[in-house]
Amino acid sequence: MSWGEAKYFCEAKMTADNEMDIKEAFQRAQKGHNNKAKLVASLNSRYDKLEDKTLFHEEFVHYLKYAMIVYKREPTVENVMEFVARFATSFQSPPKTEEEEDRPEDEEEEEEDDEDDHPFLSFLFNFLLESHAASSHAVRFRVCQLINKLLGSMAENAQIDDDLFDRIHQAMLVRVTDKFPNVRIQAALAMTRLQQPKDPDCPTINAYMLILENDTNAEVRRAVLSCIAMSPCTLPKVLKRTRDIKENVRKLAYQVLAEKVHIKALTIAQRVGLLQQGLHDTSETVREVVCSRLLPAWMLRVEGNVIELLHRLDVENCAQTALDTLKAIFRGTPTEELLQKRVQLDNRKLVPVDSLSCENVLYWRALCEFIKAKGDEGDEMLEQVLPDAATYADYLYGYLKAVPLLSEEQRADFNQLELVMTKEFISQQLIRLIGCLDTNEEGGRKRVLAVLQEMLALPQTPSSLVSLLTEKLLSLVADDHRRIQTVAEIISDVREPIMEASQTLDKNMSRRQQVQLAEVKVSILEAKQTLEDCIAAQDFSRAAELKDSITGFENRRNQILQEIAESSQPADKEIRAEKNDPETLLRCLIMCAELLKQMSIKTRIGPTTSALMSSLVLPSIANAHPAVRNMAVVCLGTCTLHSKELAKTHMVLLLQIAQLDEVKIRISALRAIIDLLLLFGFQLLSETAATQTAPQSQSPDRQEEDAPATEEKGDAPEDTAQSILVMLSELLDSEVSDLRTETAEGLAKLMYTGRISSAKMLSRLVLLWYNPVTEDDTRLRHCLGVFFQLYARESRAHQEVVEEGFLPTVRTLMNAPATSPLAEVDINNVVELLVELTRPSALIKPSTNTEEVCVHDYLAVRMCGEMLKDPTAPEVRLYAKTLSSLELSRDETVRKDLQTLLQQLVQVVKDRVCLRALEKMVYQLVDSREQAELLSASALQPLDVNADEAATDDPSKSAKRAKRGQRKASAAKGGRKPSRRAESSEESDGENVPESVPVVRPSRRAKTAALEKTKLDLNTLINQEANVS
Repeated sequence: MSWGEAKYFCEAKMTADNEMDIKEAFQRAQKGHNNKAKLVASLNSRYDKLEDKTLFHEEFVHYLKYAMIVYKREPTVENVMEFVARFATSFQSPPKTEEEEDRPEDEEEEEEDDEDDHPFLSFLFNFLLESHAASSHAVRFRVCQLINKLLGSMAENAQIDDDLFDRIHQAMLVRVTDKFPNVRIQAALAMTRLQQPKDPDCPTINAYMLILENDTNAEVRRAVLSCIAMSPCTLPKVLKRTRDIKENVRKLAYQVLAEKVHIKALTIAQRVGLLQQGLHDTSETVREVVCSRLLPAWMLRVEGNVIELLHRLDVENCAQTALDTLKAIFRGTPTEELLQKRVQLDNRKLVPVDSLSCENVLYWRALCEFIKAKGDEGDEMLEQVLPDAATYADYLYGYLKAVPLLSEEQRADFNQLELVMTKEFISQQLIRLIGCLDTNEEGGRKRVLAVLQEMLALPQTPSSLVSLLTEKLLSLVADDHRRIQTVAEIISDVREPIMEASQTLDKNMSRRQQVQLAEVKVSILEAKQTLEDCIAAQDFSRAAELKDSITGFENRRNQILQEIAESSQPADKEIRAEKNDPETLLRCLIMCAELLKQMSIKTRIGPTTSALMSSLVLPSIANAHPAVRNMAVVCLGTCTLHSKELAKTHMVLLLQIAQLDEVKIRISALRAIIDLLLLFGFQLLSETAATQTAPQSQSPDRQEEDAPATEEKGDAPEDTAQSILVMLSELLDSEVSDLRTETAEGLAKLMYTGRISSAKMLSRLVLLWYNPVTEDDTRLRHCLGVFFQLYARESRAHQEVVEEGFLPTVRTLMNAPATSPLAEVDINNVVELLVELTRPSALIKPSTNTEEVCVHDYLAVRMCGEMLKDPTAPEVRLYAKTLSSLELSRDETVRKDLQTLLQQLVQVVKDRVCLRALEKMVYQLVDSREQAELLSASALQPLDVNADEAATDDPSKSAKRAKRGQRKASAAKGGRKPSRRAESSEESDGENVPESVPVVRPSRRAKTAALEKTKLDLNTLINQEANVS
């Protein structure tokens, strides 16, 4: 029986019983309004009545193929796929009840033997697995989609044959590496139920993790995220997707973590990292998911206890993240509920001192700040959670005085140190709460000021609280001069405390004084007796000597008597003793730095500030203690911002410190130098160099190379400006990452503000950004990434600087030795970045004149010039590829110049890929009427004509081109045109000769239109095939 007769017999038999045949079922299944359950039941009934199932299987697959060749997600095709999956899985036995699950094992084994995979399901799986490697991407896509739907439609406790499981597994592992993303998506989804999370070597999970790390398509990564099983080995990969480049992937990653991962499964660092990144994500939708999905899920795990959630975040080390988390929770909580869930306050509206902990004090602070931010409407609510200023000041004073000050021996005890650190953290939060107090009332404000001043003056106040106390003190004093006077008085009290002159009487000293007095009295008596004897003997010379000695003894006696009287009578006199220990100096410098930071930049340096500089800051720069020196440099740098004269005086000192001291102090000095250059410009150096000389660079060769143009060149001496810039350039190569990062950030600021305009310096920053050495330096990468975008988009002049640094950057990367980290950099990626930065449309205010010559025009000419210098250089292919991505202007002169250059390049470049790119560029430049003329002058024509034309431009090249033209011309005289392959065998290795003129292919729109007829309705194809048969 032939195939046609068999099919006709099958259809006739089905119709005879007035039941639905396969063709009708497929036709109805295409329509979404049809009840697929009825279609499945009807076709299932027909299938059960058939004795020979083979013909049914073959005909079913025959009609299925019509849907499988359609790649587009047409609704009709999707309906058919859904119908096929439901029909195939309808033969599966229903899920077992609890009674059936309790049956003996022997009966279950017998049932399992009887309930093997259904023949139709096995046949369909075999057909799909045989088709998964089809050449058509549409078929591969539908195969993976159908396998996904089949496995997904099975019951939860469904079982399949081990051999079939392995075959599906192997096929899908192949398809997840398919060329087409949609195929990879369906293959990944199909493997969802094939995972074995408890197996550390599960191939499916390993493939999923590989896709999450390496797949370039965001939708594929999203598909894997949606179906990957959570385990200790997959969790880090999912966490990494919260930092994915695509917003949708990050969003889904947070959703998966909220739904599938318990908060206890995450470490403290992972929880903090998720909140820190999620709450500050650049995308509003990602931030919304964190607030609406992740935080509520975690709150549910801790039964709504916010304090318990804070316990799981380690607030002491991540206070800001905890504050952001609390504010996000508060935003989603009604106001009435906030007041009900507030921390336990006593009748004074204070947290009892015994109940204070890191978590509840931070919660108290966050709640008060959140209510305070509401403005006038939050004033009433704030009164319910915070007392008046005077009451709170006394409360704060009592707690701060109880914080112990540990000695060096006590600091060695970790338990004591941890307890004190906890108390200091609580103290910091209580001090910050001062910002929420109502200090409009004079009495309350004075009490707060008095407490702050007293705490700053107390020697037992921890140094970690000094900066915060000073900040809050200055926030309550509006006038700068009063601020200076207040802080100077406190510094004077701290450094020169008032001490009583009297000391306690020492018994030993008193006894010694009495003995000395007795000895002197005896000596006087003996001397007087001897004097009388000498007078009687008329020995006057001896008598005169004795008289002098008696006078000396009497003076000594009077002195001892005075000392005894002073020691026995305590005096009320007070003296000031200056303290120069590192702890005292550091406290004073911290207060001074905070004062200078809070002062207005317009406030000039007065006598009080000058006295602080001369007596405190400048002497401390030479102190042996590093922390004291660092804070002194910070004070000096901040103070010079208020006085140009002071900046000129101390600029050299800051430059020396930036090169010679410890790393932390060098960074402080470097920041001060950058700030001075930003504020005063490089003209400050010209005035400084008049009396002082800046430190010379260590590498005079690089001084010539890296000396960029600075603003106001006529004022600033070149050697001084260059020496500083070369110093900054050398710091970019520092092995210390913090120093390198600070230098890069400073240079970025100087360039963005226009203080420096240097293509070479910009090239250095680009290379530093791509250098693998800086891969772990997140701050550097983030800073430069933001800078490049802002800098290039700011103005046309900035884009010209980027364009000028294009070729030096490429040359550096191309010439990098194999041992250099720059050899690992992807040059194509760097070129793409520079092209995007110089794109005219990327400007914040792009020019409306399309005829104006743009930066890309100059860049195109530069690249053409580079290619003409050496047409065989390896970077020629890179330049040729880049030319097609440029955004050229419509200026006719520029286009003609580029056409001329490109025609010359076509003559000399032999690489086939380059020639294709260059020809494509030529076609883009010329009009359609000029293409014929251009083709006649291209490299595909005999070159003797071109050689004659080029001889007028470049005589040195005309001879060589004439020879090539003669060889081709002589070959042509043979009566037959030589083949391109023959030419290539003479001139190159067969890959460097351009192909013939490309044939015009139908556009994508034409293809799409042609396929629309077949994609919209499968009935046309089905009926057409039926008519033919």
